[in-house]
Amino acid sequence: MQHNWSKYVRWIAAFLIACTAIGLFFGEPVYGLTAGLLAYLWWTLAQARRLYQWLGNPGSNDEAPQSVGLWGDIFDGLHKLHQNHLRTQDRLRAQINRVQESTNAMRDGVIMTDSRGAMEWWNGSAEHLLGFRRSSDRGQFIHNLIRHPAFKAYFDSRDYREPLELNSPARPHIHLQIQISLFGDDDRLIVAKDVTRLYQLEQMRRDFVGNVSHEMRTPLTVISGYLETLVDNADDLPPKWRRAINTMAQQSSRMEALITDLILLSKIETGEQTISDAVTDVSAMIHQICHDAKALSGDKGHEFSINISERHLLTGDESQLRSAFSNLIFNAVKYTPAGGKITVTWNTDREGAHLSVKDTGIGIDPVHIPRLTERFYRADPSRHKQTGGTGLGLAIVKHVLLNHDGRLEIRSRIGDGSEFICHFPRERIAERLPETAS
Repeated sequence: MQHNWSKYVRWIAAFLIACTAIGLFFGEPVYGLTAGLLAYLWWTLAQARRLYQWLGNPGSNDEAPQSVGLWGDIFDGLHKLHQNHLRTQDRLRAQINRVQESTNAMRDGVIMTDSRGAMEWWNGSAEHLLGFRRSSDRGQFIHNLIRHPAFKAYFDSRDYREPLELNSPARPHIHLQIQISLFGDDDRLIVAKDVTRLYQLEQMRRDFVGNVSHEMRTPLTVISGYLETLVDNADDLPPKWRRAINTMAQQSSRMEALITDLILLSKIETGEQTISDAVTDVSAMIHQICHDAKALSGDKGHEFSINISERHLLTGDESQLRSAFSNLIFNAVKYTPAGGKITVTWNTDREGAHLSVKDTGIGIDPVHIPRLTERFYRADPSRHKQTGGTGLGLAIVKHVLLNHDGRLEIRSRIGDGSEFICHFPRERIAERLPETAS
C-alpha cells in the first residue's frame, strides 16, 4: 500500500512537471502549472462525483465505477468491502432466520422486549399461550397485554432468580411459568412455559394429602384414646403387653404429629388458611416459644440465649409465624446434644428483619442444605427415628416465609452446628402495636 501511494505521488508530480515544462516551452511556466493543477482538480472532482453517486445507491449496480490510478484502487477497495458486507449481511440474515425458525418450533413462548417492555419479537407459541397478534402488538408494552400486577412487579424488580407463575391472560385455563433474563442494553428475554399439567398434578397431590390426612385423623384419634387408656392402666395388664402398648402409644403420637403437620402444610400451600396482616409482637412470641423449648429440653440442660432488638414488631399472620419459629427452635432442641447452646436472635437493619436460630449441634453436610426444605427429606434418617421428627417442619417454615415475602437461609457444617435465618423484607417491620378500643 505504501509502495502504491509513493507511485501515485510520483505520477502526479510527473504530470505537474510536464505541464510546467509545456508552459515553459510557451514562455509561461506558471500558466502551465496552473492549467495542470486545474485539470487534476477537475479530474479529482469528477471521480469524487462518481464515488458519491455510487455510494448513494450501490445496490443498483454491483460493479464499481471504472477508473485508473489512485481512484481506481479506491473504487476497487470499496467494491470489495461492499461485497464482503453483503456476504456478511446475507450470512447474518440466514443465521437470524434459522434462530427464529428454531425458536418458532419451541413449545415455550419466547418474547424479546427492550428495557421499557416494548415488544420487539415473539414466536408462534407466545401468540398461542399469551394471545399476542403480530399485526397490532409490535411495539406495545408487554405489561399492557399481560395485565397482571404480579407480572408488572416481577418485570420491574430486575430480580429474576425465581420464576413467576400465573394464568394466561388469553386462555385462563393455561397455567404459565414466566422466566425473564437480561441481555444486551438492559433488554429482556421472556420465556413463558406451559406448566398446566404439572400445576394440576401438584393440586391433585395437595388435595390428596389434605383429604387423606383429614380422613385419617378421626380413626387415629380413637385409637390414640384407647391406647392412652391402656397406658394409664398398664399395671393391670400382663407384663409382656406393657412394652407393646407403650410402643404403640408412642407411634400413635408420632402419627398424630405427622397428620397435624400435613394438614397445616396443606392449608398453607392451598391458601385455605386465611392470612392476616396483623401486627405481631415477635419478642413476646420468641420468649414464649423458648419457654416451651426449655420444657422440651428437659434433662438435657440446654443453654438458651435470647437477643432481641428494639424493633420487634412484624406485620403478618401470628399463627403461621408461631408455627415457623417454633419449628426452628424446637428442631434446635431436638438435634443439639445435652449441654449444648441455642442462640435465638432477632435484629433489624436496612434490608429488613431477621430471625436467627443457632445451635451447637453436630451440624449438617452442606450437600444436603439445598434439599432440606423438601417434604420428608432427611439428611440423616436415623436422627428422625430418635427424635420423632415428621420431616415437614422446614417445608412448613419455607411456605410460611413465602406467604410473608421472606426467605430461609441455612448455614451449617459438620461439627460446627447449624444456623437457620428467616429474612423478612423491610416493609414487614411495624413501628407500634395498634391501639385497642377502651
